Amino acid sequence: CFGAKRAGNFEALAEAGKKYDFEVIALHTVAHEGARISSSAVRAALTVGDFGHVRELLGEPYSISGRVLHGRKLGRTIGFPTANLRIAHRRPALNGIFVVQVHGLGERPLPAVASMGVRPTVEDNGRVLLEVHMFDYIGDCYGKLIRVEFMEKLRDEEKYDDMETLKRQIALDVENAKRYFTARATHTGTRNG
Repeated sequence: CFGAKRAGNFEALAEAGKKYDFEVIALHTVAHEGARISSSAVRAALTVGDFGHVRELLGEPYSISGRVLHGRKLGRTIGFPTANLRIAHRRPALNGIFVVQVHGLGERPLPAVASMGVRPTVEDNGRVLLEVHMFDYIGDCYGKLIRVEFMEKLRDEEKYDDMETLKRQIALDVENAKRYFTARATHTGTRNG
């Protein structure tokens, strides 16, 4: 089923195909370890930050791609410059602070920390934004197409009383993300990727 209140079904889609001249093919359900793989299952795993399960369902890591946009450049004024990607969905399955790696700006993925949300301390317009702070990255990435791969959720998004408190929390998030990559490198014997 699909559509509003799951009113659409295969038969309706097949009829539309005949009427508007497109082909409709039925596929068998795909399952993993006895559970049906569906967009609902993927969204549920994303909501709780279970990226291992998301990888099992999708067959690859979860990532978001987009072109880097100019923002308010607030991050650089507090020591954490970010690459910003606009998110079209008003209520994405992901929300919070994440360990990520960025593909598309170098030969290897770049370790980073990201915030996905509405930036409650900075703005109150409800617009969802993905902000990515790459460690030790120097360069202009505006307009470049990047892919942000999500590795682990650190915490939920929070509103802080002032910018100094936000800055301290971002510093802590960066340290926690760096610890994640250090532990991962030690465990796998690799640096990044």
